[in-house]
Amino acid sequence: MNKIILVSLITLTATFEAASASGNKAYITTSSEYLNDSTREAELDRFWREVSRTVREGDFEGYKATYHEDAVVVFTTSENKASKSISTALADWKHDFTDVQNGKRTNSVEFRFSQRIGSETSAHETGIFHYTSVDSDGKSVADAYVHFEALLVKPDGKWLMVMEYQKSKATRKEWDSLN
Repeated sequence: MNKIILVSLITLTATFEAASASGNKAYITTSSEYLNDSTREAELDRFWREVSRTVREGDFEGYKATYHEDAVVVFTTSENKASKSISTALADWKHDFTDVQNGKRTNSVEFRFSQRIGSETSAHETGIFHYTSVDSDGKSVADAYVHFEALLVKPDGKWLMVMEYQKSKATRKEWDSLN
């Protein structure tokens, strides 16, 4: 047992020495950092489920509440690239929510992530969302996979999106790889 501890200490010391010699800082990730990451990710999972719920139910006010009032949305998936304030984007999207409320459409959005970085009060999420919309006749209006990034903050204990960046179209294969 003592040999195992000694070998572990020598290995740890050698790792720190190698990192110092190369000019890199060595970090030890503590269990509390893992706890903070898992807590943040669980909170953000709830946030994304809420976004999905509001789209599915046509809850415009609930959807609006997921954004910071000064949020920006960036679109680069089409030829007409744009950056819009959230108030402008929400005005453009409101009719979709009304159509869902009135039974004229069925909408859904799901999220999968390739990278999740953050702290207790900020997060940068990268992944793909899958948005679908079907009209009341069963005709597909939209079926899009989109690479996206989101920047979120947590003022007063509530996660809010401050930037949504819809980067490029994604494929089903890319979506499946994030499963």
